[in-house]
Amino acid sequence: MPLITFKEMMEDAGRKGYAVGYFESWNLNSLEAVLEAAEETNSPVIIGFGCSVVSQEWLDRRGLDYLAVLGRAAARKSLVPVCYILNEIQTLEQMERGVRLGFNVVMMDTSGLEFKKNISVTRRAVRTAHAYGTAVEGELGKLPTAGGKEDSSAELTDPGQAEEFVRRTGVDALSVSIGNVHLLTEGKAQVDIERLKKIHEAVKVPFVIHGGTGFPDEAIPDAIRFGVRKFNVGTVMKKAYIDEIIKRTSGMEIDKLDIQAVVGSRKDEDVFTKAKNRVKDVVKGLIKKYGSAGQA
Repeated sequence: MPLITFKEMMEDAGRKGYAVGYFESWNLNSLEAVLEAAEETNSPVIIGFGCSVVSQEWLDRRGLDYLAVLGRAAARKSLVPVCYILNEIQTLEQMERGVRLGFNVVMMDTSGLEFKKNISVTRRAVRTAHAYGTAVEGELGKLPTAGGKEDSSAELTDPGQAEEFVRRTGVDALSVSIGNVHLLTEGKAQVDIERLKKIHEAVKVPFVIHGGTGFPDEAIPDAIRFGVRKFNVGTVMKKAYIDEIIKRTSGMEIDKLDIQAVVGSRKDEDVFTKAKNRVKDVVKGLIKKYGSAGQA
């Protein structure tokens, strides 16, 4: 199935009252897990890769080209509607390369920029991406990072600024900070649904929640009611992946293994296939929570 436009996907979610998951991949195993989960639940899905936690030297030298090829091939073979995002781009140059390589949604990491600079940079991104028919997710506010990593401070999205930001930039969706947290592995974030409601009253583009791993289940229905159409998830997937690998390899005696079966065979014995299936189960559970199962 060919890529569908981000606008089409968001409009369908809005009409039917569900949200779409962007389940961030990091390799072929995780990408397959996401697509298989979406197909098995008959759900639209957003596939893609992130730029914030990978080596920028690798990404700029060859990584972006590798990732783009993987995603395009996956989208062509998908049995459900797919959008393809390059997430949390660090530079305008990466953004333009991503657009040229076939991503049909891009999102720049502008969390460290002051308001006027954020508008300026985002407007440039929108102008370039829209020329190729590519959608742009903007960002206003700053999420804290769990575990004391990097700058853990938060800046919540201001409803008044959100209206101005969307009007002046022309973004197709807005990532909001309402208490959601990046890289949260334990517990749940304390989210401010009343703030989201006020942003929704001021702004009519679809909203995006980054830090989906720690977003509380009980807040999902209200978040969707007040404009959230996309949840970003990654940390819980990686945690499940590595946990399964550790479990499957603990106590292995390498001299006694059928190494060809255990690594890369894609058979039942392959530890990476086991890890992929564990990730798939996580994604399927989230798809059901977001209400997108059966909506393809």
